[in-house]
Amino acid sequence: MAAGGNTETSLKIDWSGDDIVRRRETFYAASQRAFVPYQTPLIIKRGRGQYLWDEKDNKYIDLLAMNLCISIGHAHPAVTKAMVEQAEQLSHCTTMFYHPVPAHFAEELTATMPKGEQWVVHFTNSGAEAIDLALLMARSYTGNTDMLALRSSYHGATAGAQSVTGISGFRHNVIQLGGVSFVAEPNQYRGSFGEGVDPYLDDIDRAIHQTTSGQLAGMIIEPVQGYGGIVPMPMGYIAGAFERVRAAGGVCIIDEVQSGFARTGDNFWAFEAHGVTPDIVVMAKGIGNGIPLGAVVAKRAVAEPMAKKFLFHTYGANPVACAVGRAVLKVIQEEKLQENARKVGALLGSRLQELYNKYDFIGDIRGKGLMLAVELVKSRKTREPATELTARVFEETRRQGLVLSKSGPYRSVLRMVPPLCLQADDVDAVVEGLDRAFAKTR
Repeated sequence: MAAGGNTETSLKIDWSGDDIVRRRETFYAASQRAFVPYQTPLIIKRGRGQYLWDEKDNKYIDLLAMNLCISIGHAHPAVTKAMVEQAEQLSHCTTMFYHPVPAHFAEELTATMPKGEQWVVHFTNSGAEAIDLALLMARSYTGNTDMLALRSSYHGATAGAQSVTGISGFRHNVIQLGGVSFVAEPNQYRGSFGEGVDPYLDDIDRAIHQTTSGQLAGMIIEPVQGYGGIVPMPMGYIAGAFERVRAAGGVCIIDEVQSGFARTGDNFWAFEAHGVTPDIVVMAKGIGNGIPLGAVVAKRAVAEPMAKKFLFHTYGANPVACAVGRAVLKVIQEEKLQENARKVGALLGSRLQELYNKYDFIGDIRGKGLMLAVELVKSRKTREPATELTARVFEETRRQGLVLSKSGPYRSVLRMVPPLCLQADDVDAVVEGLDRAFAKTR
């Protein structure tokens, strides 16, 4: 067996790099070819735990987790076992019919939610679909249309999710869905109103009174903005936002697609650190450890009006995907991955601070658990984003055996969101690789 696992299949696969590129360029639509970060495509052949290997057998530490989809590690045996066992029995069961596996998973997911509420689950195929459903659910329940969202937010690329996404690179040049107003994100490093919480809460008040009817369907918030550059919401902001939104008749939606499933370390859900109870929680990515799956978890009263019309997602509640989801929850608990995210994340964060002290083009180190960011600037005084430098560093990190991403509104942020099984022993290699990349491109 090759390092990292055997990738042989009964279907013919041509692993020639030139041929892979040719096929993509020939047969992929432009919309699927566009999202390629490296100058030379990175071809991934296999993964194991927190590591990846390319088609030439070069090894990498995965600090991206396939855009946060790999929560408990690549090729985890518990996931493979659950997937195969269910697929051998039944690969799909439409939600018109009943199957125990999705029902068990729904029960187990609701058990992770705050006590004292009756929670219900609607499974989807992806996070973007789940966002669309959450918006529809909020509008159906309240009878209102107007939604609030944060600038620099990212919620997905479908028509609905794109309408509440505040990063221009993800908003196509077409008419977006109406009824959405954006407010300033409380970015404590480069926010519109500087540090603090009150000015950003005041902006919500202004938006309600000046850009909406005064009656809201709701507001959607990422507790830690992901593609926005790993921007944690400061304490007091989410609670204050919830108070204002509910006073205007709206419901409070939390997007945990990137920050959920123990990633932030101290809590299973990032919103828990803020002492709030949302009305709707959207989740995906790490829920299935790479298997397509998303979910909306909502208070029963909020979800109930949706019974008036048919709505389904063809592969939502797929028993294979839900069997994997159950395995993910079990592994997070049994392998103590939340605690690991807290400890290893804190260690990596402290070591990144050493790099901050060494390189004056590092403007900010931030994040929580295994959701961390290094923001590069042209000057710490002006905080002007160093987009070109970030691109050069990003290319060099690959040569240093690291896979991460550049994100943020100006693509000036190095985003590190590895599988939750990243070990303390990996931290030295990560920091040393970043150090070499910075030194070569400064």
